[in-house]
Amino acid sequence: MSAPLGRRAALALAGGAALALPEALRAALPERPIRLVVPWLPGGTADSHFRLLAELASQRLGRTVLVENKPGASGTLGGQMMANEAQGDGTLIGQIPVTLFRYPAMTKRPTFDPLKDFTYIIHLTGYLFGVVSRPDAPWRDWAGLIDHARRNPGRVTYGTPGVGSSLHITMERIGELAGVQWVHVPFRGGPDNIQAALSGQTHLAADSSSWAPLVLEGRMRLLCTWGAERAKRFPETPTLRDLGLDIVSDSPYGIGGPRGIPAATVRVLHDAFKDALHDPRSVTALERFDMALRYMDSETYAAFARRLYAEESATVRRLGLQID
Repeated sequence: MSAPLGRRAALALAGGAALALPEALRAALPERPIRLVVPWLPGGTADSHFRLLAELASQRLGRTVLVENKPGASGTLGGQMMANEAQGDGTLIGQIPVTLFRYPAMTKRPTFDPLKDFTYIIHLTGYLFGVVSRPDAPWRDWAGLIDHARRNPGRVTYGTPGVGSSLHITMERIGELAGVQWVHVPFRGGPDNIQAALSGQTHLAADSSSWAPLVLEGRMRLLCTWGAERAKRFPETPTLRDLGLDIVSDSPYGIGGPRGIPAATVRVLHDAFKDALHDPRSVTALERFDMALRYMDSETYAAFARRLYAEESATVRRLGLQID
């Protein structure tokens, strides 16, 4: 039986393997930087995590992974970029937000097909969503907000990162179930949305946990979260289910690319980002944002995408959401 490796020897072998890996991958990845499109403004929850993943994956791949922000159109501009490619080679990849599965059902002239135009590489995580308002708002909790909104139909405004986003659709579902008529104000991304609520431009912000520091500082009030369970950092804040609304919304997402990326290239990218996702620094970042690690391999993610497309299209049709 072989003697167990000492810690230094194991680290040396691991380091040698890491150095040898890029040479073995040259046939699968072109000798160019990889563009990772993040369809949101810099500084938000997803952008922060993707920048860390890009750094970690770069080390694994022996290629520079560059984050490219393409905000607007509720996170669909990055997907549109990828769909415009005749065939992928692995040097253009990006976040696949759930809005990509909705938009084709929201327009009479869809410009991409989620089932044909993308290669699904790896599923990563989902957001912690919640609703925040200023501490000086005329309500102190969710029940107070709903009472105020019912007594003032059409006068309470809420912001989201865009039309057709999970935040927009969920707020409309909440309004439908709670008997509330409120007004949606779309923004180009999370930072703009949060700033509008903080400044009083809107009454509420529905967004991912980029609001957490403001809540902890007492500058914003967290009224509810939308996960299956209460957030670890905010155990006193009720979920929608706690409030009697059978809704869980976390907008799951992963990484994809244009159609036709060779299978060997997909495997290389998958393995690099899987290592990055499970790296302790990534796990810590997800915990900081109260986001769950929801890894899926390429095949499982593609099957999940097919189900998600059917479900999201049905929701869009039921709510009658259209952009043209």
